[in-house]
Amino acid sequence: MFTGFTDETVDFMWGIRFNNERTWFEAHKDIYLTHFYQPMRELGDELYDYLAAKRPDLGLIRKVTRIYRDVRRLHGRGPYKESLWFSVEQPAEEWTAHPTFWFELMPEGWTCGMGYYMPKPVTMAKLRARIDRDPDTMEKLMRRLNRQKEFALETEDYKRPRAPAPSKLLEPWYRARSFTICHNDQLTDELFSRDIVDHLKRDFTFLLPYYDYFVTLDGDPDPRDADG
Repeated sequence: MFTGFTDETVDFMWGIRFNNERTWFEAHKDIYLTHFYQPMRELGDELYDYLAAKRPDLGLIRKVTRIYRDVRRLHGRGPYKESLWFSVEQPAEEWTAHPTFWFELMPEGWTCGMGYYMPKPVTMAKLRARIDRDPDTMEKLMRRLNRQKEFALETEDYKRPRAPAPSKLLEPWYRARSFTICHNDQLTDELFSRDIVDHLKRDFTFLLPYYDYFVTLDGDPDPRDADG
């Protein structure tokens, strides 16, 4: 059971940022395992259990990232990540192309949310086509999002919209090539107790209607077939 991160967790994250080398990591590996990786697994397990109970038919899984960077993608950086995160998602070979819940802890703070790391262009095209067919559902979701302060929609946009939006409220979806609905915070006291468990349960509960909307996009018809 998750009982909270510790001061050693934060010290390790800052330590690996400024000492990103194998010698330092090996000397502090026990701290990493005890105060960073293990509590992240425990927190991820609790949130996975919570979401899996909410959506038992989706076959959700929980993943915790490894601290080791892909040696093919170091790009001049050290071999270790300075943050860890867990995700809850449906199993998929290309996980980046499917909606995912996540929580990430970094030296400066934490973030959580739901979205895509790298959706396929056809996924975003299906999203726009779905909104064209039924703008009311997404407008309702957008109004719900705009009424609260915890989460914000963050998008990576095309240079110009892919099509005219049905309303100004829906314009972000016609520019977006990828997106997340996320919350960013500092190193709050709740991280060091079980309070963060309840916080994340509330957050993921709020995000569930959005996940339900996006997770079914793969089953929508390919709008390019109609164009052809």
